[in-house]
Amino acid sequence: MSGPTYILGISAFYHDSAACLLRDGEIVAAAQEERFTRKKGDATYPANAVDFCLRRAGIKPADLAFVAFYDKPLLKFERILETYLGVAPRGLRQFLMAGPLWIKEKLFMDRSLREELGYEGDVLYAEHHESHAASAFLPSPFEEAAILTIDGVGEWATASIGVGVGSEVEILRELHWPDSLGLLYSAFTYYIGFRVNSGEYKVMGLAPYGQPRYVKLILDELMDLREDGSFRLNQDYFNYTSGLTMTSRAFDRLFDRPPRTPESKITQMDMDLARSVQEVCEEVMLRMAQTARRETGKENLCLAGGVALNCVGNGRILREGPFENIWIQPAAGDAGGALGAAQLAWHRRCRQPRVVTPGRDGMQGAYLGPEYSPDEIRSFLDGCGAVYEEVEREDLLERTASLLAEENVVGWFNGRMEFGPRALGARSILGDARSSRMQAQMNLKIKFRESFRPFAPSVLAERAGDFFDLDGDSPYMLLVAPLREERRVPIPDDRKHLWGIEQLNLTRSDVPAITHVDYSARVQTVGPEFNPAYYDLLKAFERLTGCPLVVNTSFNVRGEPIVCSPEDAYTCFMRTSMDYLVLWPFILDKKAQTEWSEEVDWRSKLELD
Repeated sequence: MSGPTYILGISAFYHDSAACLLRDGEIVAAAQEERFTRKKGDATYPANAVDFCLRRAGIKPADLAFVAFYDKPLLKFERILETYLGVAPRGLRQFLMAGPLWIKEKLFMDRSLREELGYEGDVLYAEHHESHAASAFLPSPFEEAAILTIDGVGEWATASIGVGVGSEVEILRELHWPDSLGLLYSAFTYYIGFRVNSGEYKVMGLAPYGQPRYVKLILDELMDLREDGSFRLNQDYFNYTSGLTMTSRAFDRLFDRPPRTPESKITQMDMDLARSVQEVCEEVMLRMAQTARRETGKENLCLAGGVALNCVGNGRILREGPFENIWIQPAAGDAGGALGAAQLAWHRRCRQPRVVTPGRDGMQGAYLGPEYSPDEIRSFLDGCGAVYEEVEREDLLERTASLLAEENVVGWFNGRMEFGPRALGARSILGDARSSRMQAQMNLKIKFRESFRPFAPSVLAERAGDFFDLDGDSPYMLLVAPLREERRVPIPDDRKHLWGIEQLNLTRSDVPAITHVDYSARVQTVGPEFNPAYYDLLKAFERLTGCPLVVNTSFNVRGEPIVCSPEDAYTCFMRTSMDYLVLWPFILDKKAQTEWSEEVDWRSKLELD
């Protein structure tokens, strides 16, 4: 009798490298490389993530049936080469930088992967947007669905409409390079002074402070948007095809200024630009969704690709779009491509059927990363001289709830790390959403990030409707929903004149720490199925305060990945003004800690479970 079939999926060499391991089609483990190397957006071969996945399953590379890669390097190189030839001699500098790397490494992907992994079997390749589509549909709770994928660019495609039925995924239509909604959004991210591929969240958070003054200009000059959601971008205004910047001098002339210098003061114009590109993005997403419904006839929609992390747009598709239900891959960016490629190999190459549990997806709450035993955590804490207390489960929940109710900021580290960009109660920093000072305190003293950026709530799934106009669950924090009218606090007449960032400190609801300037919130609904300790913490907080939600932000500081290990969590705790740290089942009080040094490498003392 043969043993289980293991398939390793890999995404790498662009950004957000990751690995995912399937055992007979079930997800055993998945993680991003950045969490191990501590390099945000790490694009290198995911050696640490692969090693974790294999050790989690207790196997070696020789036990793998297949390795699946998330895109087709030769097809991507074709696009890059044609682009450079098409704009020559412009772009020569960029080609001289990228060309040798492609020739040396990426064109010989088979050899590179086998050497890195120590693997001699078959390497399978899926197209980039096919991997996204598979990651969107195959783990979803739907037997049939339309599929929409939107990102910067894969090989040639920048967006696709597809359909999923049973275990089959078919791409029906594609939008091709250089016309890209993801790159349009990234161009404005660059122009507003934020970092491309990581600052797009900031643009989305900044947008509600602005006015849509430039929507018409964008639609008249930058893009030709059609009714079906397809479009053409006017490349005179962009520089990503031939240069080292996203926008051109013509873009500067159109908006009558150069790009904002990073870290300089954010102006009202920056806010208006953010609002304008966000509204254009939402309009394109809605039109594409409507086209997907017309062309597939399906009532359900699955989303993936980097633009599917635009939770404001997702919320509008849910509320205003033509679908009964939508499901978004929690690792919607390139990291999720590793999962999609592996699942395509399982269903297509291995010809295995797909089993769907109605109302329940296959992502296991996205808790797919490393976890650490109490003994491992204790060993680390003893080794670095930390002062801690071990607490029984119920007491730990009640005590943490009390600390939150007293406006303490608590680092929360429990169970398996999340896969994807959102902290979902395994690697989170928590606060009291009722506190009017919590947003500023967490932004400036804990996260060290821009004051305008909003925080998200984790809310008991059964109580979400008491606070938000949200139709259904949002377990992966990928939907923005309006706060219910009865929760809102009217703005006093003498404050209604405030504009832009001046609106930041106005109390807008009875949960002000999670209420954005437009009365919205990026909601995570929490049930008991996959993270019972986090669910029970929210229940304990509800019993104590009557409030079933808390502030939940990712356990990291600006510019760093979410923490992975106890060492990462303790380091972040000691670097910031966090008050308490829960490293389950231990609790640490900042005031009780002794002198601490970053120079000791505690990582070598730990082994991943």
